[in-house]
Amino acid sequence: MTKLIEQAFELAKQRYAATGVNVEQVLDQLDRIPVSMHCWQGDDVRGFENPQGLLTGGIQATGNYPGRARNAAELRADLEQAMALIPGAKRLNLHAIYLESDGPVARDEIEPQHFRGWVTWAKQHQLGLDFNPTCFSHAKSADGFTLAHADAGIRQFWIDHCKASRRISAWFGEQLGTASVMNIWVPDGMKDLTVDRFAPRQRLASALDEIIREPLNPQHHIDAVESKLFGIGAESYTVGSNEFCFGYACSRQTALTLDAGHFHPTEVISDKISAALLYVPRLLLHVSRPVRWDSDHVVLLDDETQAIAHEIARQNAFDRVHIGLDFFDASINRIAAWVIGTRNAKKALLRALLEPTASLRQLEQAGDYTARLALLEEQKSLPWQAVWEAWCLRHDVPADASWLSEVRQYEQHILRQRQG
Repeated sequence: MTKLIEQAFELAKQRYAATGVNVEQVLDQLDRIPVSMHCWQGDDVRGFENPQGLLTGGIQATGNYPGRARNAAELRADLEQAMALIPGAKRLNLHAIYLESDGPVARDEIEPQHFRGWVTWAKQHQLGLDFNPTCFSHAKSADGFTLAHADAGIRQFWIDHCKASRRISAWFGEQLGTASVMNIWVPDGMKDLTVDRFAPRQRLASALDEIIREPLNPQHHIDAVESKLFGIGAESYTVGSNEFCFGYACSRQTALTLDAGHFHPTEVISDKISAALLYVPRLLLHVSRPVRWDSDHVVLLDDETQAIAHEIARQNAFDRVHIGLDFFDASINRIAAWVIGTRNAKKALLRALLEPTASLRQLEQAGDYTARLALLEEQKSLPWQAVWEAWCLRHDVPADASWLSEVRQYEQHILRQRQG
């Protein structure tokens, strides 16, 4: 099998060379592009703060597949199993509720020490860490408002939580030598008709200003704000809408987060990347798959995933665009979900990098749209799969679906032994 893959790879290099693409250079670049995997796929967004793990904030994890991680040790073991089956550079994205502590810790009192185990583990595996304050699944978010809350005391609680999260994020960057992107998303909104839409947005903007007021080393920490169209319980009004977050990121020069599921069903984030990069310094992408709404299905190698990768590659914006994943499916093997989604994201990046973009751009500038369309379509039939399989072998991971047998063995010996 290995010999066949190597032979196919040599032929593929020749085919791509005929289009002006150096495959070895592409693979060198792909090796340097990390994808930030999300920890919350492994435990259905429950975290370790509350054993009950009640999920609120307009989001849901559906299904009851056996083997959910119940603590940090199990979650890290599951991540290691998934990462061993995914080629190339990776990061891990943590939420604040994944802290480790001997006793209860209020969210506005979290500290770096509560994530020391994660940093030690990240160093061992040469991973960068990203971070998120958790502004949901809490008694003080039960009425659907956090940073935009009319009660100053509750609002201050969430401000302090986000401030504490920023300090943890900066500590991640300092310890690991790679900047942590900290994404702020809030569930604030209303279920039905809303009379005063302005005041909550005033409060949210003021709260965010207070949160980011303390200067932090950009080599260690990057602030990002994330919009959403709606959530369960906030169908009619979302305080942190696209217009709000885009305006905030532009005016304060923070990063802007674009989540593939946080827009109208006919909108796609691939078309927003080039527009947003004109006005904000950085983008954080949450690559997901919405089905009818923000349902966070496992990422496929579909048209939109490919379009996202193409847009980044065509603008050569890898130094300004941070790629993260965001899905959680409790109806299938959770490790398989990570592997499928992350491998698909990396396949899309590979296919984008194998495109002869310079030649296509020249055709476009010359007005030869016929040749542009013809070559774009011919690209789809070139042997990118042979390049993918060879790249997998270089990283000592399965080149085909044989990775599933390793996941099945892990499920049989580890996941199905877990109770509760």
